Amino acid sequence: MQIYLDHAASSPLRPEARDAWLEASLVVGNASSIHGGGQSARRILEDARERVAATLDADPVEVVFTSGGTEAVNLAIKGLWTGRAAGRATIVLPDGEHHATLDSVAWLAERGATVAAVPLTATGAVDVDRFAEALPDAALATALVANNEVGTVSDAARLAALAADAGVPLHLDAVAAFGHLPVSFRAWRGSAPAAAGLAALSVSAHKVGGPVGIGALVVARSARLDAQVHGGEQQRGLRAGTQDVAAAAAFAVAAELAVAERAEEAIRLGGLRERLLRGILDRVPDIEPLGDPDERVPGNVHLLIPGARGETLLFLLDQDGIAVSTGSACQAGIPEPSHVVRALGRDDDAARSVLRLTLGRTSSAADVDAVLAHLPDAVGRARAAGAAGAARS
Repeated sequence: MQIYLDHAASSPLRPEARDAWLEASLVVGNASSIHGGGQSARRILEDARERVAATLDADPVEVVFTSGGTEAVNLAIKGLWTGRAAGRATIVLPDGEHHATLDSVAWLAERGATVAAVPLTATGAVDVDRFAEALPDAALATALVANNEVGTVSDAARLAALAADAGVPLHLDAVAAFGHLPVSFRAWRGSAPAAAGLAALSVSAHKVGGPVGIGALVVARSARLDAQVHGGEQQRGLRAGTQDVAAAAAFAVAAELAVAERAEEAIRLGGLRERLLRGILDRVPDIEPLGDPDERVPGNVHLLIPGARGETLLFLLDQDGIAVSTGSACQAGIPEPSHVVRALGRDDDAARSVLRLTLGRTSSAADVDAVLAHLPDAVGRARAAGAAGAARS
């Protein structure tokens, strides 16, 4: 049986969410149709919207279902850009953001946007002071609540307050945070003026035990955000297309369970994380943990392993039945140095020598012990492979 320590990439589907999906999938009808079947689907859909909204401390009308976190991020950034105030062209962009954000901003930069880059702290949080300095007259700002690679948590409430004071709409990417940290759209938005402060917040179902293929963007009622998909007036006209009723029902169940269990699960995962990290450092002392030691997602362990390529370690551990991640981007099958690790001030060699182990709902002490039994040997073999490759070159 595989030991799965890649929950940050995707968490196993909860049985309760699967059951909700199967039950809702038996209802035949388009939720936009006015006949009985369509209205039955509509009731399931809107019930799911209300339940997801409650887990995010938002109003149901503010929840726009999407195909996942990537679409939600694209809709937020591109939609806020096209709906921006006249004359504004700057996007405030912290280093180390998810590629959904980076690529969306790059696409807009080809169409006239300018970018105000904001550095990260040494542990991976958004530098709040530099963020504030970049805000005046910006078209929009975006930031991760929790970094998806190193797990560090930024001060979302402070970032939202700064954006509100500057009159700038803000998108928060909460995909890695939702279900693991307290997330409150209402509290973070506060009493921000119209079209300023927290305007949109993105989440994804498969990070909390829901199905792959559905997420949500919470959009403030006063946000100036233009649709990016056209062809219907569904969801306040912000996202056209027939909605996936069964997936929404499953998302709602998974979100409710994750939020209900969050506090207790954070304690459990925090304990497992400390056991795993202490065990690794006892066995391979020169490994360096990255990210903030305290302000972080509970189940995230991110390691810099000098002399060992991350992709080699991933392959060796996979052979031992242990699924982990390098945390680096991989485009066209070519491993690249982690842009997040480089944003922490490390060089390319360090950014190629990282491993991300992320614990979740199905993780156990036995999983931790299995990793501790196999990782030292994998590190030794990866280092030997790297030394041999260097000698040949």
